[in-house]
Amino acid sequence: MKTSFRTFLLAGFVLAAASLAPLKTRVTADDVPLYGYSSESSRTERQWEDKMRAIPDPKNLRDYMQRLSARPHNVGSPYDKENADWLLGKFKEFGLDAHIETFSVLFPTPKERLVELVDGGPHFTAKLQEPPVPGDPTSDQKAEQLPTYNAYSIDGDVTAPLVYVNYGVPEDYEVLERHGVSVKGAIVIARYGRSWRGIKPLVGAEHGAVGCIIYSDPRDDGYSGGDTFPKGPWRPKDGVQRGSVQDSAVFMGDPLTPGIGATADAKRLPIKDAQSLTKIPVLPISYADAEPLLAAIGGPVAPRDWRGGLAITYRLGPGPAKVHLKVFSNWDMKPLYDVIAKIPGATFPDEWVIRGNHHDAWVNGAEDPISGMVTVLEEARSMGELLKQGWKPKRTLIYCAWDGE
Repeated sequence: MKTSFRTFLLAGFVLAAASLAPLKTRVTADDVPLYGYSSESSRTERQWEDKMRAIPDPKNLRDYMQRLSARPHNVGSPYDKENADWLLGKFKEFGLDAHIETFSVLFPTPKERLVELVDGGPHFTAKLQEPPVPGDPTSDQKAEQLPTYNAYSIDGDVTAPLVYVNYGVPEDYEVLERHGVSVKGAIVIARYGRSWRGIKPLVGAEHGAVGCIIYSDPRDDGYSGGDTFPKGPWRPKDGVQRGSVQDSAVFMGDPLTPGIGATADAKRLPIKDAQSLTKIPVLPISYADAEPLLAAIGGPVAPRDWRGGLAITYRLGPGPAKVHLKVFSNWDMKPLYDVIAKIPGATFPDEWVIRGNHHDAWVNGAEDPISGMVTVLEEARSMGELLKQGWKPKRTLIYCAWDGE
C-alpha cells in the first residue's frame, strides 16, 4: 500500500513538472498562423496590421466631419456636388485611382404641405418646420435646408377622420380589428419606430387608409429618454425625422429605372407608372405638432403598450378628430455623384473588396451619414500610406462614397 502510494505521488510530481516545463516556450497567439496564411506570411501580415493601426488620426476624422457637414447637402444641392468633388480630391491625394460616376434620378422635393385639425377640437395648423436651436448655427441654414417631408410620397389632398395606429405595423392592425376599429377612409397617425418608415403608409393603404402622418413620440425619441437637444442628445419637441418612404418591397433605387442604372440615356417609366411610390400621401411631423391631433381623437383608450410619452390619453379613434392633409411635390430629376476610388489587387485583381458609405444627407447629416463616411475616408488614407511603404493588397479594394442613399 505504501509503495503504491509513493509511486502515485512520484508520478504526480513528474506530471506537475512536465506541465510547468513548457512555460518558457509556450506558443503565443502571435505564433499561430492566421487562417489562410502560412507561418511566414502570417508574421508579415501582422507587421502590416501593426503599421495600419498606427496611422488613423482622430483629428482627421473631426476635420473631415466639419467639412462635409458644414452645410445641408441633399441630393441635387450645390454642397452635395462640392462634397463629391472634395472627396474625389482627397482620394487622389491619398494616392488612389479615383473618379466620379454621374447618374440622374427622380428626387421629389416639397412644394406644398399642410396638416390641420378641422373638426373634433380647436382648429389647429401644424408648424411643419424646425426652429433654430440656440448654440447650433447650422440649424439656421433655412435657405439650404429641405423642408420636413417624406420623399416619394404621392401628391394628395385628403380630409378624413384620424385613427391612431401605434407603430403602424401589421400586428397593430390586428389589435385595432379586435377593438372594432377600421381605418378604411381614415387618415392614420403612426409613431416612428419598430419598422422602417415606409412600412407605415404601405400597411395603412393596404387597410384602406387615405393618408398617413408619422410622428416621433417622446417615449421613443424625446424627453422620456433624457435631456433633449441642445442640452442632451434626444429629439426636441419640434424635431422632425425626414426620410424616404419608397416601397422597398418593390425595389430600391430610382423609381423610374427599375433594374437598370439611372444613366442619362436610360429608358425611364412615366411617373404615373412608378411602382415604388406610396399609394397614399404621407407627411412626418414633430411631437409638438402631433399632440393636439392625438388629444382630439376619441374612441377606445389605446392599449397600455401603445401609450406614448405625451401628457394625453391615447385613444384609437376614429374621430371625432378630422384632419386635412395636403402634400404636393416638385417631381424633378436630380444628378447623383458617386465617388469611386480603387487600389488594384496584386494577385486577384478581378476579385473586389468593396468599402463605402453614402455622402448625401437630408440636412447636414453629421451622424447620418457623415460619421460613417469619415471613417471610410480615413481608412482609405491609411491604405494609401501603406501603399507608399510597399504594401499591396492581393484583391482589388474599391472605396465608394455614393450619392442618393
